Amino acid sequence: MLQQLLQFDRHLFHAINYGMSNPFFDWLMPLLRTPKFWTPLYVFIAGFCLWRYGKKGIIIIALIGCSAGFADFTGASIIKPLVHRPRPCQDPIASVTDVERVGCGGYSFPSSHATNHFAMAVFMILLWYKRWRWIWLWGILWASVICFAQVYVGLHFPIDVFCGALYGAFVGWLFYKLFKYLQPKFPDWVPVV
Repeated sequence: MLQQLLQFDRHLFHAINYGMSNPFFDWLMPLLRTPKFWTPLYVFIAGFCLWRYGKKGIIIIALIGCSAGFADFTGASIIKPLVHRPRPCQDPIASVTDVERVGCGGYSFPSSHATNHFAMAVFMILLWYKRWRWIWLWGILWASVICFAQVYVGLHFPIDVFCGALYGAFVGWLFYKLFKYLQPKFPDWVPVV
């Protein structure tokens, strides 16, 4: 069963990384996976939190950052060394047709980009869903595009980003629960959303 799953994972990786190759994606996907590309969005979110909630918005900004930081640390420093899954460029089967569009190194499972961005996305979705129902679509789309880019550029297998997304969503949910726990205990510090 595990071998069949890994074989399907390699097949899906090949379909995305090699089969979907085109000049436009070759230009766009490396950009979409780069944190600097998303800096305007991060600045907008921070500015919105400060504008909407004043000084209390710093708590939301800190929890967004902490959710990504916690997901990144636990995924990259604990899970990756335990699992030891090679990246597609290091995999004896996938490396034969792997199109490397960025550098390759380290372990592959889970994708840190997936864990970080899904942690932030799910935290923000849970935080603002009652006010703006459409936020779930944009949050999931944003994090999913980054995950797709990770597979397209050849850094991760689809299972790496899928499991990273699930783990990141769990971390985002945990930090939302922390926010809801802190809200009544520290009303002078934590905003009501």
